[in-house]
Amino acid sequence: MMSNRAYILASKLSETRGIPQRYAEIIKKHFNITYMEEFLRNEEEFRNKIQVLFVWEYCPTVDEKLLKSLPLLKAVVNCGVGVDHLDLPLIFSFGVKVTNTPHVVDAATADIGMALMLASARNILEGHRIATKIDTKIYPIKWNGVEVTGATLGIIGMGRIGYKVAQRARGFDMKILYHNRNRRVEEEERLVGARYCAKIDSLLQESDFVMLVVNLTPQTHKLIGERELCLMKSTATLVNISRGAVIDQDALVQALQKGYIRAAALDVTDPEPLPRDHPLLHLPNITLTPHIGTATDQTNINMLERMIENALAATRGLPVPDEVLPS
Repeated sequence: MMSNRAYILASKLSETRGIPQRYAEIIKKHFNITYMEEFLRNEEEFRNKIQVLFVWEYCPTVDEKLLKSLPLLKAVVNCGVGVDHLDLPLIFSFGVKVTNTPHVVDAATADIGMALMLASARNILEGHRIATKIDTKIYPIKWNGVEVTGATLGIIGMGRIGYKVAQRARGFDMKILYHNRNRRVEEEERLVGARYCAKIDSLLQESDFVMLVVNLTPQTHKLIGERELCLMKSTATLVNISRGAVIDQDALVQALQKGYIRAAALDVTDPEPLPRDHPLLHLPNITLTPHIGTATDQTNINMLERMIENALAATRGLPVPDEVLPS
């Protein structure tokens, strides 16, 4: 039976930078898996078998050399929504489809946005440090945070994830502003109490928390720089759950050091991880997590199942559910 199943190529079997064993077992129900090390040792054996590249945690790297070595490749199947790490024009030039996994990541990513906002506002990390420090005798009484309830949240990027953030923020009685390429319909705005800002400047000036939920494109690269940071309230917090390169990190370091804004909370940086001597790692007013927006067991399984659906469709010549089309 396994011989009748299409072959996929994945980076490696690994609990960190590859396909975890428990996920490999799910994939094997539908495909034969070849890992990069085996492929490179036996390229002639596998080059005319591989039909799908599974890109998990940005691996393997899809470059011209690899694409040329896979003449029967039909699809590059990516986990997650963002495909900025893929050279789409190059892949398309080989007649290969690209897919991602929208929708299934939305809730978990919105959750991490709220978690970062709350952790930063209420000094959770510093509170944990004080509570667990070996020489703590008394708890300081001046370690006050800022209110989330009733505050103004500015969401930049009101797509599926941005809207789920708004739904959650509504539960905190937050005033919600948003900036987006396209305005949402009035009923959708009404349901979350959101007000559209045609210009990003007004959102930055009015918000107590600014959350970035955009795709990384040439237009959003360093969308938030020195000018934008200076427009924000000195008491405001910047939250990023999109991509690290959406922020000019040098400008952010300056803004945090000089008090242009109160704090930042980032699930993403550029690069990932940051060099260990990067100043963002050593500032007292920053909260960092290692790109864990989709890192829940259920979301990972949902992504994997969606990747399998896309791969099966591509190998069978059927319409691919989550095909990324050329822009």
